[in-house]
Amino acid sequence: MDEASESNQQRRTFLGILLGGVGVILAGVFTWPIFRFLAPRDLGGAGAQVRVGKSEIKVGGAHFFSFQGRPAVLLQPSAGDYVALSAVCTHLGCIVKWVDGKGEFLCPCHGGRFSAEGKVLGGPPPKALETYTVTLDANDLVVG
Repeated sequence: MDEASESNQQRRTFLGILLGGVGVILAGVFTWPIFRFLAPRDLGGAGAQVRVGKSEIKVGGAHFFSFQGRPAVLLQPSAGDYVALSAVCTHLGCIVKWVDGKGEFLCPCHGGRFSAEGKVLGGPPPKALETYTVTLDANDLVVG
C-alpha cells in the first residue's frame, strides 16, 4: 500500500506543477495585451518633426495627424496664427474632437472641453492639452 500512496503523491505533484504552468501561461496571455496598451512606446526619435502644408488648414479649422506615435492636431484660429496640440485628453487619454461651430475641443468620453489654445474649459480634465512648437518653412508648417 505504501507504493500506491507514493504513486498518488507523485501524480498530485505532477498535476500541481502542470496546472501551475498552465496558469502562468494563461496569466501571461491575458496580461501582455494590457501591458502593451499601457506601456509607452519607444519610438527612438522617429517622427521628431512633422510637415503639414499650410493649405491643408483653413482658418478656424483643424487638421489631425500623428506626432511621435500619438494623435495631434494643428489649428489656425486666425489667419497666419497656428497652434499645434496633443489630441489626447489629459483626463483618461481619449482622443478629443474639434467642434467647428464652437471653436473648441470636446472629449467624447467624459465631456471635457478645451479651448483652441488647449486650456481646460470644463469637465474632469486636470490640466491643459500639451502644446508643440510650430515653425513656418516656405509653404509648410513644421511641428516639433
